Amino acid sequence: MELPTPGRDRGRGVDVDVARLWAGGFATAVVAALIAVVGIVIARGLFDVAVIAPKDAGVWGDARTGVYAAAAFCAGLLATGFSHVLLLTTPSPYTFLGWIIGLATIAAVVAPFATGAELESKVATALINAIIGLAVWSLTSSIAHRSAHLPQQAW
Repeated sequence: MELPTPGRDRGRGVDVDVARLWAGGFATAVVAALIAVVGIVIARGLFDVAVIAPKDAGVWGDARTGVYAAAAFCAGLLATGFSHVLLLTTPSPYTFLGWIIGLATIAAVVAPFATGAELESKVATALINAIIGLAVWSLTSSIAHRSAHLPQQAW
């Protein structure tokens, strides 16, 4: 019986470098949060369009801007968690990961249109959500591929 190597998980014939996966996941979460902040600054500062808070909150917004960025950060970590579980348990982890993140992104893009906000606010928020979703998907997928390896077979 082979003992697991520290910092590695084994599942379904895949060896996952946990440190690499979660370091990349943390970096992905930071990128997602920064996209949220930059998107809000662009929408409010350049186009004078409210995204989360009323226009009188200023270019940097208010505490709700921090909540939006924190939610984007959490989305990056959640995607990393899903990738870790999928790598260890499913026969086609990258396919499932793509579908999960893709459908979550579609939901985040459509959600603003279910509110009573102004059309330009809906579009700006949907655009920011789409960019966050694309970044989380591409980075998480890339990190998952680089963190999972077939174990060396001893002959």
